[in-house]
Amino acid sequence: MCSQITEIVAIDGPVGAGKSSVGRRVAEILGFAYLDTGAMYRAATWWAIENGADLDAPEALAAITQLMPLHMTDHNGELRVFVGSQDITEAIRTPEITRQIYKLDHVAGVRDHLVTLQRAFGAQQPTVADGRDMGTVVFPKARWKVYLDASLEERARRRAAQLAEKGVHVDLAALRKEIEDRDRKSMTRAVSPLRKAPEARVLDTTRLTFDQAVDAIVGFVREAS
Repeated sequence: MCSQITEIVAIDGPVGAGKSSVGRRVAEILGFAYLDTGAMYRAATWWAIENGADLDAPEALAAITQLMPLHMTDHNGELRVFVGSQDITEAIRTPEITRQIYKLDHVAGVRDHLVTLQRAFGAQQPTVADGRDMGTVVFPKARWKVYLDASLEERARRRAAQLAEKGVHVDLAALRKEIEDRDRKSMTRAVSPLRKAPEARVLDTTRLTFDQAVDAIVGFVREAS
């Protein structure tokens, strides 16, 4: 059953469009909670690898995800991700996790469990939630829906810059190809593919600054309130 909570800002879009950073800031300004669903799938991928699960066995992945003691907290405006007592916030952002995450995010059993957790989170308080299927599947009755996009080249540049800040240097052409492959997999998977909700406000951030993207979404929420 879908959550009946409507005080949700659902932000969908492809990798590198700025969903997480923009979504977190929008939540701060509006006084809403922030839900990074991508971090949940990254955590599930980390958990599966740590437990030696077969990443090509959907039933095993669904079963191991059910056992994951996941919780996320906001620490001084920064999302921290824990499995049990272990802080895995940095561990889930490695290139290895990024390469393997698609093996879990198309598994129905994995998605069903994480969607249940996401809806429970959104049912507790007004929330800004970002991901691939927030406005189409997880929160179809969200009051505000945004589809955040940017050119492939810009998204690759942004992700390379993010990784460089963490001391991880990548080949830009290879990263561009990886993002292109992830786009294709996200948009063509059988379960909850990435797509724009018909009523979503489309925001292309290719030529927008971070603050301009944030202001556009905040303005949309406030004008439609």
